[in-house]
Amino acid sequence: MSDRDRYLSRPLPVPSRRLGRLVRIGGLTGGLVGRAAWVGAGELARGRRPDFERLMLTPANAARVTVELARMRGAAMKLGQLISMEAGEYLAPELSEILASLRSEAHAMPGPQLKKVLADNLGRDFLKRFRKFDVTPIAAASIGQVHRAVTKDGAELAIKVQYPGVRESIDSDIANLGAVIRWSGLVPRGLDLAPLLEDARSQLHEEADYAAEAESMTRFADLLEGDAHFAVPRPHPELCTRDVLAMEFMPGIPVERMTSAPQKLRDGIAERLIALLLRELFEFRLIQTDPNFANYRYDETEGRIVLLDFGATRSYPEPLVEDFRALLRAGLAEDRCAMQEAATRIGYLNSDLPPARLSVLLEMMEMCFAPLRQTSPFDFGASDLPRRLTEAGIALGRDREIVPVPPTDALFLQRKVAGIYLLSARLGARVALRPLVAPYV
Repeated sequence: MSDRDRYLSRPLPVPSRRLGRLVRIGGLTGGLVGRAAWVGAGELARGRRPDFERLMLTPANAARVTVELARMRGAAMKLGQLISMEAGEYLAPELSEILASLRSEAHAMPGPQLKKVLADNLGRDFLKRFRKFDVTPIAAASIGQVHRAVTKDGAELAIKVQYPGVRESIDSDIANLGAVIRWSGLVPRGLDLAPLLEDARSQLHEEADYAAEAESMTRFADLLEGDAHFAVPRPHPELCTRDVLAMEFMPGIPVERMTSAPQKLRDGIAERLIALLLRELFEFRLIQTDPNFANYRYDETEGRIVLLDFGATRSYPEPLVEDFRALLRAGLAEDRCAMQEAATRIGYLNSDLPPARLSVLLEMMEMCFAPLRQTSPFDFGASDLPRRLTEAGIALGRDREIVPVPPTDALFLQRKVAGIYLLSARLGARVALRPLVAPYV
């Protein structure tokens, strides 16, 4: 076990007050500057001019940020997760690996803090409801931690308990951490951090309401009832509150760890998730928009994918879905005029764009549609599409005033698509995409 793993495995209280969280962010800032200044002073003594950005962008600083975000949890940790997911492919490998740990690792709450949250939500005699309650969590993430339990009538449950103070500190955490990460150099130059900050803020406010998540989980369980490819746990209503979510326990291993599984299995997993996303948009008009890899687990015994975490579920109005269908149809037909019309209705484009900028954005869209047009398997792991899109996006981002910001629904769908793409690339999957999208044209 590494030093970082040992550190993250220790239970630590969640800073639950805004002032306490601000103090921790201030300590993080001072630590980063102090470390860079110390190393820079050494370089000056050797007659070399220090490079401030290089001194900040080091594995040691990335590890320090990761450990502190994991300790704070809540909005702070969610922001680190989003940077890892949406910029991780373009960070130095050692930095990407360190930040990626935020997707599945966090400190657990110590026993007294856990007991207080459960007592406040389920009553002081909450333990009488269970035959067994394992106080050691099986998972600890940005919003809460998960415990296994068995009820008096023998039902095996996974119980998600929200960290105290998370809901009240979302906005302040995002604002303060965003400032630290901007100047720390931990994201690539040219990456527009503003959408990540707003995504994290919006998503966290939705995820922090466990009662709403229980409703969304039930809707998905109903929609996928009888589907042999997927499993969705159902809530246990008697033990659900705004801060506690009890659900059926379902075994499985994280999908992103299956990189050494047989190629056919990896291809099948990616194909199922892509097909599900298409169903969510065009059939259900209900999308689980959080692309965190940890939300997908594979049940080897049943051969199915277990879907978790429905806090960021959004309903999509039918007119908007039809605009996405028109955009898909135009992209497959390589009809640039129709693609521009549909993208403008959705909000990806607007009439104020200079012709040169409009042309670049349409070219980027055509890059995205190219894999959908081929009937042979598309190799996600070998493709350079993410690199080409990122290079084009960074170039556009230098002139942000004339690049339209899509509406929230479009942004969240865009993130979900990107997340499924990155997971497929992580698996090295090869999937024929045209047969999957053809039924929805």
